[in-house]
Amino acid sequence: MEDEQENIRGFLVDHCSDQLSSILLSPDTRLHYPLLLEFAELLDSNPKLANSVFNQPALYLPKFDKGAKEAQEILRKELKSLRNASVKDYVHVRINICGSPLEFPETFPSIGRVRVKHRGILLTLKGTVIRSGAIKMVEGDRTFECRRCKHRFKVSPELETGNSVPKPTFCPSEKQKYCESTSFKLLEENIVCHDYQEIKIQESTQVLDVGAIPRSIPVILKDDLVDIVKAGDDVIVTGILTARWSSDMKDVRCDLDPILVANHMRRTNELKSDVNIPDDTIMEFKKFWSEFRDTPLKGRNAILKAICPQIFGLFTVKLAVALTLIGGVQHVDASGTKVRGESHLLLVGDPGTGKSQFLKFAAKLSNRSVITTGLGSTSAGLTVTAVKDAGEWMLEAGALVLADGGLCCIDEFDSMREHDRATIHEAMEQQTISVAKAGLVTTLSTRTIVFGATNPKGHYDPELSLSVNTTLSGPLISRFDIVLVLLDTKNPEWDAIVSSHILAEAVAEKGSDENLQGIWTLTMLRRYLHYVKASFKPVLTKEAEKVISSYYQLQRKSAAQNAARTTVRMLESLIRLAQAHARLMFRNEVIQQDAITAILCIESSMTTSAIVDSVGNALHSNFTENPDQEYVKQERTILKKLACGEEESD
Repeated sequence: MEDEQENIRGFLVDHCSDQLSSILLSPDTRLHYPLLLEFAELLDSNPKLANSVFNQPALYLPKFDKGAKEAQEILRKELKSLRNASVKDYVHVRINICGSPLEFPETFPSIGRVRVKHRGILLTLKGTVIRSGAIKMVEGDRTFECRRCKHRFKVSPELETGNSVPKPTFCPSEKQKYCESTSFKLLEENIVCHDYQEIKIQESTQVLDVGAIPRSIPVILKDDLVDIVKAGDDVIVTGILTARWSSDMKDVRCDLDPILVANHMRRTNELKSDVNIPDDTIMEFKKFWSEFRDTPLKGRNAILKAICPQIFGLFTVKLAVALTLIGGVQHVDASGTKVRGESHLLLVGDPGTGKSQFLKFAAKLSNRSVITTGLGSTSAGLTVTAVKDAGEWMLEAGALVLADGGLCCIDEFDSMREHDRATIHEAMEQQTISVAKAGLVTTLSTRTIVFGATNPKGHYDPELSLSVNTTLSGPLISRFDIVLVLLDTKNPEWDAIVSSHILAEAVAEKGSDENLQGIWTLTMLRRYLHYVKASFKPVLTKEAEKVISSYYQLQRKSAAQNAARTTVRMLESLIRLAQAHARLMFRNEVIQQDAITAILCIESSMTTSAIVDSVGNALHSNFTENPDQEYVKQERTILKKLACGEEESD
């Protein structure tokens, strides 16, 4: 037993001396300090001890905490610089399993696969925080003294009965034979209290099979672990699985509910943007663009064709989806206000125009995504709600909060609740949700791309404004960078092209990947979008600035029908879309071509056009044979119209 404690002490002195030194030098003796320990190092150094920790953590973790205190005393004696430092009583060893050989399904199960066999071992779970409770203060060990033999002993609180400390029933003294005393005195001066918080984590919907219900499990955080995560965070928790009696209600059977007592917690939000892209993949991207140096737009279209390849044509929609997912560059203006970089996209269209398919495909391309309907899948809906759990109010995160840092796809956008309609304005523009419910006043972060889809109310009337056709308010529509209207008009030529394409796909062999344009598979496309988003921060050139400014002024003049769209927000949208197009084209500066493409995107989302003679139906937009030649014509037309507009204003 003493040898084991010596091994623990020796390991901590050898591998954690830097952390222990900083703990010794800390001024506050009442704080709880974490001591991070890599399980892989322990396994290399002492496999037998590592095995004991894994199989009996409830027994060995307190030994490690005791060893940490003893290791501090050893270091203080050895190092002169630490002679005046104080030994801290509350040091907790936190074991990090990630990166060790234990990272396999048996010890790293999904939350839905947690079973009785996992009880008592060091278990690691991965999920998203959906609720975070209030921080409470709970009593730790109590010290009792036997009135007969004066033996002192500690009694720990029982988690099963709700952290209450049971009264001892007999004296555990081994000094006197059979001290049968049942009378004990509580020593008040030795009571230690701990910070205590309960959170609930739910398994990520992206790893679930279709039809599976995401399971959740409560997690107990103590001392230094409290208040380090909030609703919407992705976490990896290592701890001990135990059980707690469910609340006793009349005529309801009292069961044991599983609960995880956390030992180590790590947020993985920051890791989301760092998608692992191999160097050879980056070389492939550069090689691809060097091949299309003379015809860059043809190269761009090859990438766009890989977006939702099962849908024929719809060039405008595929371009809009790519630009929305890439987004612009976030910046802070002179007053310190953040101007969002994320773009929002709304598809308004008749049934059967492929809106939901685009939503599903966009969710696959994004590293973090939530798909929901306007009504919302839970009581939390799209934003956030206050729920009462065991007599305590806590916040439950909705779809927009859970998608923070990713993409939120909302189908049936027009059918959202009134409460969500009021809150989504702030969530889309300021990228926060301010909550004041049941005494809980807070602000949650929603740095998310919103991709909405809705059907028009009845038959779409081109003569009326978007607000009337969709029953969405003007301020809400103005927050969308692109609004595309997909009308299912009867066009015999288009119907013939589409039907022949679908039939050809049905006849073709399943193994053929011709329509994926060579290298652009789903994985490559996903990597490409993440790479350009992380690597490029495009800046506007003078030519691009002039084009965007002229177009904005022209739209403001002829804004009779599009009053909801032609606000200052439209100018910001143009900049964001131009930056996104520059990123898509593998460039670090926004040139005139990017500005004109942004204008064409905005034009296709206007009910009446200020520039292009016929806006056309986005549903019937197809990929052209020579996009670069086509662009030259469009550029000439747009620049001519903008020049005329400037002359008129003079």
